[in-house]
Amino acid sequence: MIEFNVFGAFLVGLMGAAHCFGMCGGLIGAFSASIPNKAGNQLANQLLFLVNYNLGRILSYSLAGALVGGGAAALGQMFAADEYLIYLRFFAGFMMIITGLYIAQIWFGVVYIEKLGKGLWRLLKPFTQKLLPITHPSQALLAGMLWGWLPCGLVYSTLTWSVASGSALQGGLIMFAFGLGTMPALLMAGLAAQKLAIWIQKKAVRIISGLLLVIFGLQTIYIAINQL
Repeated sequence: MIEFNVFGAFLVGLMGAAHCFGMCGGLIGAFSASIPNKAGNQLANQLLFLVNYNLGRILSYSLAGALVGGGAAALGQMFAADEYLIYLRFFAGFMMIITGLYIAQIWFGVVYIEKLGKGLWRLLKPFTQKLLPITHPSQALLAGMLWGWLPCGLVYSTLTWSVASGSALQGGLIMFAFGLGTMPALLMAGLAAQKLAIWIQKKAVRIISGLLLVIFGLQTIYIAINQL
């Protein structure tokens, strides 16, 4: 089951490119504009900073996944009640389905989930502004870690899979895979990434990927039913 969740999380990150551009394009633009110009290979310098931004973001995703997955496991041991994990799998399967519908651009209900994290982001946003201008790769890494807590329906949806995994390790892996999937869209460095972004926007690719996630969701629900 974890293999499907990890692959599904990567697919959500990869195919959610348009959402990533909309949510994070302005923020990464502000960060990128503050990258200092240095003599020599400017492209290599920009890549160094951008990779650190994204590495920090993925670290935050992985930490969140490990926390919710480990928290679910701790609750199960504390109350000796594994049954709740079955119901969490139902919920995770449902979130897979609505995320698949979003990726396929059939239904956009997942964006409403983003409202859940706006309060937290209001607290963190001033810290991101204090980091500007970014003058060192370590600042870029820290900025990326703060950026990772930006409200995002796709992130929250994938986090439910981490909760249902009932494991800190598996929860962290799921969110790490999701973060890796978002890298091409947000890094956008070089011709290959640009071609990939164009390919992702093709209607047939979106529909096939979305329906694949729906199938993963249905399978997750089917497994949960059999565990009742």
